[in-house]
Amino acid sequence: MSDVQVVEVFKSKQGGGNPAPIAVAADGLSAEQMTAIARAYGHESGFAFTPQDQASHDYHFRFFVPLHEMSMCGHATIGTVWLLQQLGKLDRQQLSIQTQSGTVTAHIQGKPGDDAFIEISQPAGVVSKVEDAEIRARIIEAIGLQADDILDLPFLNAATSRIKTLVPVKTPALLDAARPDSPRIKDLCEQIDSTGLYLFCPRPDIARQFDSRQFPKASGYPEDAATGIAATALAFGLLEYGMIEADEQPILVHQGRAMGRPSDIYVRLDLDAGSAQPVGCYVGGYSAFAAEQQPAGEQHER
Repeated sequence: MSDVQVVEVFKSKQGGGNPAPIAVAADGLSAEQMTAIARAYGHESGFAFTPQDQASHDYHFRFFVPLHEMSMCGHATIGTVWLLQQLGKLDRQQLSIQTQSGTVTAHIQGKPGDDAFIEISQPAGVVSKVEDAEIRARIIEAIGLQADDILDLPFLNAATSRIKTLVPVKTPALLDAARPDSPRIKDLCEQIDSTGLYLFCPRPDIARQFDSRQFPKASGYPEDAATGIAATALAFGLLEYGMIEADEQPILVHQGRAMGRPSDIYVRLDLDAGSAQPVGCYVGGYSAFAAEQQPAGEQHER
């Protein structure tokens, strides 16, 4: 197996973070080998390659979950950049990264160590309503909640790189009480062209802070501890809902508490020299080496 190190990405002051197995010297690895690594560790995994166009990109990143390749993975991107910095392989504070979903720019703040903050670019979000009332009811059933537990707002399909379905829940307690039925969620996501359900609720009396949970469509596990690409989709959904203003003040998304892995995801909108509407956004966070570095087997496969 290629040299792999596990990084906890989007860690909070309480610990947490989403484990990302990373191989920073992946040249020569096949898709089958990378899938096997993701399956052995049971998590989204990131792989850094020499870019095809070295004049325009510093690296080419690919991402795998236990069941398939992904076009983009926010926390694996951040984890890979963080690990490259820790290993002394970077001589600059900004990188251009080739991915299947397009070019991603990474900004590095701070010196190597747990205090280094990495953020990556994402394009402007695209948002549409999930209009079907029957689909809405079935989604609520599939997450183990009742209609009265949900805010009187439409469900939204939102995406910067991958489509997430936003489900606004009334309280943090109800958010924690959700219980995903993964097979039903997979079927529903396929019907609405989504890659996962992203439940969220505003934190009472704290502006621009939100709690969230993600139930992915078909990653090989029922829930993510921290999902950067979903958090960026949420930011543009929050604009659509009128829950935030279009400014560059950070949005803090807390995820993973219900899993015992409290994680913090920071999103800021890119207004490009004072434009009225965001032209994109950045998602970032802090990382650390995981305490457990060995493959855990396929315990997440279900």
